[in-house]
Amino acid sequence: MNRVGPWQWLRQQPEAVQYGRRALWGAIAGIGGFSVVRYGLEQHVMALYALFGALPLVLFSQIPGRGWHRSRILLAALPAGLVLVTAGTLLAAHSWSAAVGLFVVAFTVSYLGVGGPGVGGLATSFQLYYLLPCFPPYAPDTLGQRLSGLAFGILFTALVDRLLPPGPLPVTYRSLLSDAVVTVADYSDSMARVTAGAALGDEVARRKAAAGQALLTTRLSRVDATERPTSASLRDRALIDTRAALRHIASQLDRLAARPHGTDADAAMILDRSAASLRRAAHVLTDGRAGSPESELSAALTGFWEVRGRDLAATSPRNLRRDAVVHATGGATLLLAEGARLSCGAPLDERWRRPGGPFPYAVISGPARWWRRLRVHLTPHSVLLQNALRGAIALAGARLIVGALDLPHGFWALLTTLSLMRTSASDTRGALLPAFLGTAAGAAVATAVVMLVGDVPSFYIAVTPVVFLVGFAVGPLLGPAWTQGALTVTLVVIFAQVIPTDVRLPAVRLMDVVIGGSIGAVASMLAWPRGARGELRRCAADLLDRSADGCLAVTERLGQRTCGEEPLRPAVRAMQLAQAAYTQHRTEKAAPHTPSWPWELAMSPGHTTVSGGQLLLGRNTASGVSLPEAAVTELTALARRVAADLARTAETVRRQQARAGRGRPATGSGTSVIRPPARARAADEYAAGESAALRYGARHPSAHSGPELLLIADVEAWLTGIAHEAALVEQGFIEAESRTGTGTGTENATGTGASGPSK
Repeated sequence: MNRVGPWQWLRQQPEAVQYGRRALWGAIAGIGGFSVVRYGLEQHVMALYALFGALPLVLFSQIPGRGWHRSRILLAALPAGLVLVTAGTLLAAHSWSAAVGLFVVAFTVSYLGVGGPGVGGLATSFQLYYLLPCFPPYAPDTLGQRLSGLAFGILFTALVDRLLPPGPLPVTYRSLLSDAVVTVADYSDSMARVTAGAALGDEVARRKAAAGQALLTTRLSRVDATERPTSASLRDRALIDTRAALRHIASQLDRLAARPHGTDADAAMILDRSAASLRRAAHVLTDGRAGSPESELSAALTGFWEVRGRDLAATSPRNLRRDAVVHATGGATLLLAEGARLSCGAPLDERWRRPGGPFPYAVISGPARWWRRLRVHLTPHSVLLQNALRGAIALAGARLIVGALDLPHGFWALLTTLSLMRTSASDTRGALLPAFLGTAAGAAVATAVVMLVGDVPSFYIAVTPVVFLVGFAVGPLLGPAWTQGALTVTLVVIFAQVIPTDVRLPAVRLMDVVIGGSIGAVASMLAWPRGARGELRRCAADLLDRSADGCLAVTERLGQRTCGEEPLRPAVRAMQLAQAAYTQHRTEKAAPHTPSWPWELAMSPGHTTVSGGQLLLGRNTASGVSLPEAAVTELTALARRVAADLARTAETVRRQQARAGRGRPATGSGTSVIRPPARARAADEYAAGESAALRYGARHPSAHSGPELLLIADVEAWLTGIAHEAALVEQGFIEAESRTGTGTGTENATGTGASGPSK
């Protein structure tokens, strides 16, 4: 058996280059800047703030973008850092004033992170910029030195970042989304050929699976945190809408693939044109330059609408639904194409500039978009608000405790609270033991060094960059205990250059870590201890409930029975909260024997409700066609049935996880397929068959105009598609519960049926 040496092992680690660059960046910008100011200018205070101006940006920040974009973010941190250091210096006069200021700062910078990774990635750095000066000594006379040191540290950090090679960069979200669009275009092309009469069963199955996998790669939870399009900017909002439209397209293609309805040249033409439009949109995403608005597919859809209305008397109900699904596919493709253009900075096409349009954020100002994003998460059920409150309460409480105990180097205790506290109590507890062990080992090494070397500045000058470079290049690869040990030794050898060497300093560091970590653990247990796992179930069920309301509201709006507020706004808001909870949930460690619930599948009825409903409302506004009164009665009855299914599915989501959470024993082996309950089977059956609303449209081809009948078919196809997905969700949660305790559950195991893999 060949043994792998340390150097070979290091080269085999995929993240070795990334950590090596970060360690080199910190060694030059942080340790190098500190040494220049400390020994070149002989300014102790300024040197310390130069160090802490650089290291938070290097060690605790996630800075998105490349090149000058990163530099602009780093430079934008300078004025904020100066304000925070000033506030911390002035409020350090009393523990209570420092704690109140810390609560405000910690909450504000954390909550503003809902606006995107640009601010969120710097939240920890901003909190540390306030933390350091808010401890004794209260020395407002040194404010000038502190601000000068901080400015030097940040500017030097930005300069070094520009001069160092960039290192491995994460794949951009635009690239991932472009690849997924191309894969779905291939799927649409295959369905076009099948609809035209070709026999491509195996190829369709392969391309359906490929499309599902491609969509999985575009989940925000699977994307590097610095590349997630989560900001309130126009471009990021457009990318999110582009992905939502792509999911809707894949869902419609799944419906066509699940139940073929014979050949039709006109439907095949729309699918073929949709594939071509998708490829053009993928090129826009890759190239980054917006072309002209999509016109070819738009004209083809207009022609298809006319063809569908010519001979409705000879069209079977099933073919009416097929044509409605094909039309929805083309409409969603137009949405995707416009979203791709907006993501490149293009102005909104005039065709979409209407009240209640699908891109409302494209016609408002940037500050208005920010305010809307902040307002959505101003609810106790937002995991982002919970995180901000949890962290602010923990840090403010820690500051009061440190002040009451008059701990030396109390800043280290709050640094530990900030760095070890996680979004759930279990994750926080899991982080404590490695931190304590690593700090204890680092303290032992640092104590031995101080006892053997004593007060020899030249030794500490030489060893500091070596300890930092090796510790933070290799430590993260070995685990959190090694990182904590490296940080402990680094802090001790740095402070040995600022204050007289003290053999008790490593022990003080260990004591501060224990106190700070314990405070963080207590805060995590008291404030939303389950993290996203406790909130995601409620958010997913609430999304299903709001989708149920949306089905009825959109149907009534299309029949001109209601007006006023946007009927889908509550569902959109619930979707945003559920997506945030799901993204955080994927970062948390699952408890042992916990079933892997199909959360992405649980949100699919909500996505279909919003995407399909927006298409119908937009067409209604543009054409002025409304549902006939008699059809409204039929469709409202169908919408009520679908809404009831969604409400029951929401209760299943709440009930099944609650049962598993109480330790309900598994009801199956984890390998068998569990049939859904009778109501889920019934929902699936009427989604596949002919509903009363669809039969009504087929029986009265001469009583109403062609556009009215086509709108009936489109609304019916939208509602039955939601019902089918609700049935899949109920079945998925029952299957997940059956695997409780078996360890065989996977999140995507239930992604079967018409729309499972693409969710």
